[in-house]
Amino acid sequence: MRWIEKTAGLMKMVRGWRDGSKRDPSTSRADSFAGAKKKKERRPASVGMTVDCLLVVRRSLSYVALVRRGCLLISSFLLISVAGCSHTAKADRSAVTLLIESNPTNLDPRFATDGQSQHLDGLIFSSLVARDEQMNLCGDLAESWDTPDPLTYIFHLRPGVRFHDGSAVTAADVKATFDFILNAANHSAKRGAFRMVASIEAPDARTVIFHLKEAYASFLWNISRPAIGIVPASAATNLSRGLIGSGPFRLVSQAQDDEVVLAANADYFGGAPSISRLRARVVPDAIVRALELRKGSADMEISSLSPDMVPVLARRPELGVSQRAGTNLAYLGFNMDNAIVGRREVRQALAYATDRETLIRYLLHGQARIANGVMPPNHWAYEPKVTTYSLDTARAEALLDAAGFPRKENGVRMHVMLKTSTDEQARLVGAALQEQWRHVGVALEVRSLETATLLSDLVKGNFEVNLFRWVGANNDPDVFEFLFSSKRLPPDGANRGHYRNVRMDTLTDQIRVEMDREKRKALCSEAQKILATDLPYLPLWFGDAVSVHQKELGDLPLSPSGDFDFLAKLKTGN
Repeated sequence: MRWIEKTAGLMKMVRGWRDGSKRDPSTSRADSFAGAKKKKERRPASVGMTVDCLLVVRRSLSYVALVRRGCLLISSFLLISVAGCSHTAKADRSAVTLLIESNPTNLDPRFATDGQSQHLDGLIFSSLVARDEQMNLCGDLAESWDTPDPLTYIFHLRPGVRFHDGSAVTAADVKATFDFILNAANHSAKRGAFRMVASIEAPDARTVIFHLKEAYASFLWNISRPAIGIVPASAATNLSRGLIGSGPFRLVSQAQDDEVVLAANADYFGGAPSISRLRARVVPDAIVRALELRKGSADMEISSLSPDMVPVLARRPELGVSQRAGTNLAYLGFNMDNAIVGRREVRQALAYATDRETLIRYLLHGQARIANGVMPPNHWAYEPKVTTYSLDTARAEALLDAAGFPRKENGVRMHVMLKTSTDEQARLVGAALQEQWRHVGVALEVRSLETATLLSDLVKGNFEVNLFRWVGANNDPDVFEFLFSSKRLPPDGANRGHYRNVRMDTLTDQIRVEMDREKRKALCSEAQKILATDLPYLPLWFGDAVSVHQKELGDLPLSPSGDFDFLAKLKTGN
């Protein structure tokens, strides 16, 4: 009871900070970074800590002392708020409680598109193929497959695979799953990804044949786990309350906005999981998730805590931290129709004026890696030999001078607006960019918008620069067409900056249909080199996959993309 009362008090204080931090954030921070000599006002601790850290860029003082000072208050709350509460001992060490930040919208794999649903679906359902860490495709339900021509895919299913209810998985189930998605009457959001499918055959129980209308090299990627999960042919229109798959875990129960409980599938063809029972608890607030881990009432979270919480929790002897390079991309997108940032020299200058290394070290606490393109370094198609941009203010100023933007009497060359979300980290990054770009004469206005409003503006092209991120979409070469082809302006794609390059259009058309992997890789290489010079995006970083967990679980083999699939092979001390 004492723990509940203390947590409630803590949450009241934290919410007060958050409400305070939302009062005209762009104006207050612009004043701070412009060095306005005003009477010092009290700031929310979490914001003040980071602002103090960023001001060190100008004052040339030590970041470390200020970061430690700022983290002290957070440490006190996370550590003292549970004082007097003993660490909960687990009765069943093979049962694992995972904390997730939001409710899965729909666990029916024929409809699921949100991250939490797809992460859990990857444990409940199997697909024809799966992905490894380098984004290579390997067999899942399919033991093998043939492609006699670019329009025909023949899959040979594993023998003896069964659904959780004991029924056999057959080609008829695969066909029925895709037929359901392709039926416009069912209104599946996944239908568009298979618009190139002409027909599907199931000539026998272990053979499935897809006939395409046109060649599409990313077809296998689109049918891989967890994008698609196979359900029984007898499945009802709505599976959300009666999910039956053939994956490593079966659904036991689901309570809206509370939890999803899974149990190990002892008959899983890939081997029964060591985790006997997986409880995914929905805990929306990051501080409460941290407290649950500290108290021992939860076993792990996956990339759901703010970067400053992780090192604080890592000091607890009962907790461990697992971290590995991830694939989710944070980036700055430019509007190519804008008179200022539509100039390539300006975009390159802004790249040279951006100190990403400092942002990662102090804002993200080292939990990210610098990105030089949209494709993550672990991907088979990644091209490392591209133009890169390290902090070089002299070069940035020379580019801006050459572009016809000299400093005026007040030292300002231009005014630029950055649109981003109301997420605390995004606003802090915006504030840091204000300070960094100020050094080269760029006055940056940061405008924080609710996500729905921000996305609406991006789709309409109503922005100059935007700070956003891609989660998962950048793991297949098809992303080049989706983001950078002039044929894929919204609503037909995500080329929101209206980037136009004739050679890029040709390359993306070829990447889409090229079936030979080495030839496709060469095409991707050229595309990445063009993008690194043109900079329709300024890639910032790939966020690491990070998990705070009970130390007894050992070092977790996290998935770079943030999926939960590693839980199927995690060894517990049962």
